[in-house]
Amino acid sequence: MCLGIPGKILDAYESQGLRMAKVQFGGIVREACLQYVPEAVAGDYVVVHVGFAISRLDEEEAARTYRLLEEMGQLSELADAQIDDEVRRGNSS
Repeated sequence: MCLGIPGKILDAYESQGLRMAKVQFGGIVREACLQYVPEAVAGDYVVVHVGFAISRLDEEEAARTYRLLEEMGQLSELADAQIDDEVRRGNSS
């Protein structure tokens, strides 16, 4: 199942004409496109689905949603992607 995952925008910037961001999901940081939420800025919480921030939400709702997804075991794809990135960079243990 594909779910939108809440994360915190650490940094927003432009890349190749697109608004992009570094978004933190727990201990993992991923890149996401901000084109669908042009009002989002660093410090905001957004729901990210397949690399696109699709909505903003407040910190309390983001934390509650993240906890529920974690309890349901729905964050494994995010962790798997982090492991894949580390293997590609040669940082595997």
